[in-house]
Amino acid sequence: MPASGLYFLTYELIKKKVAESVKEGEKLTPTREFLGTIFAGGMAGVANWTVGMPQDVLKSRLQTAPEGKYTGMGDVFRQLMKNEGPFALYKGFVPVMTRAIPANAACFIGLELCMRVLNQIAPNL
Repeated sequence: MPASGLYFLTYELIKKKVAESVKEGEKLTPTREFLGTIFAGGMAGVANWTVGMPQDVLKSRLQTAPEGKYTGMGDVFRQLMKNEGPFALYKGFVPVMTRAIPANAACFIGLELCMRVLNQIAPNL
C-alpha cells in the first residue's frame, strides 16, 4: 500500500510542477504536457519500486524456495539479513528500474488518453 500511494503521489506532484512551470499567460503545449506525462510516469514507477522492492524480493524468495526452507515471510527476512545483509533487499535494482521507467510512463500515457476520451464523451461526469 505505501508503494502504491507514493506511486500516485509522485505522478500527481510532478504533473502539477510541470503545469506550474509554464510562464504566466502561456498555455501548456501538447508536447510539453506529453513529455511531462512521460517523465512523471517514469518517476512514479521509480518511487513505487524503491519502496516496494524489498517486499517483492522477500515474496519471490519465499515462493521459489524449496518446500520447508522457510517458515514464513519473517523467516525469509531473518535469514536474508543474517546471510546477505540489507542490500540483498534490492537485488536486481538496476533491471527493475530500467523496466519501471518506460513501463510506467506508458501506463500513464494510456491513462491520460483514456481520461481525454472519457471527458469528451461525458464532460459533466
